[in-house]
Amino acid sequence: MTVALVLAGGLKPELSPGELKAEALIQIGENYMVEYVVEALAALDEIKQIVISGPREIEKLYTTSTIKVVPRGTTLVKSFTKAYQKVPLDTRQILVVTGDLPLLSPQAVRHFLHTCHYLNGDLFYPLIKREDCEAKYPGMERTYIRFREGVFTGGNLLLIKSAVVEQCLPLVEDFIYLRKKPWAMVVRLNRKLLWALLLKRLSLQDVEKEAARLLGGVRGVAVCSPFPEIGFDVDKASDLALVKKLLSARKN
Repeated sequence: MTVALVLAGGLKPELSPGELKAEALIQIGENYMVEYVVEALAALDEIKQIVISGPREIEKLYTTSTIKVVPRGTTLVKSFTKAYQKVPLDTRQILVVTGDLPLLSPQAVRHFLHTCHYLNGDLFYPLIKREDCEAKYPGMERTYIRFREGVFTGGNLLLIKSAVVEQCLPLVEDFIYLRKKPWAMVVRLNRKLLWALLLKRLSLQDVEKEAARLLGGVRGVAVCSPFPEIGFDVDKASDLALVKKLLSARKN
């Protein structure tokens, strides 16, 4: 069984001038931002339950037994922990999703889950090629990093086998805080990797091996996704304006 944890408790004052509003409650069209994320996840048979860590105002939006809301923590990691405590014991794997992905689609999540199913690993992290991002969303601003295999940006999903969650918590914390800074993530794994990166010799396999070393043998796998929407998180006013434009066009 797969359970999705949605981390939607972050505050982004730059997106709601004059008031301190949780990112989950930012209005985009007729819905709150978090509703787009939950809608995409709820459309998948592969996901049996969704646990949202966010502001209490979200509770009134969901009354079904398959969607639970827990209070947000003071940090993203504490929010993850609160949500994880509600995960059923028979859960096979956890899909961690940030709540600021209003363009997320069921197809993107399904592709990620199905791809991971056929890979040998314990922890899976998506990467999107630069050319795919720029082709679908020309105005999308992201930080990219060059590997031997190509130029990528990171997605805002993380799939973890339940058996290794406790062991992976330190790296999960770094993923959450450094997901927008791929250079910093490489340095966190091993400073020696930075030289390979600067010399354009760093491979995805190098990163996977170093992650396994740090996690005591837990196998981390980079997964290439053709869906840029999993990397389009709303951080700035320009992101929000572009998302509103795209969703309005999709509706019409």
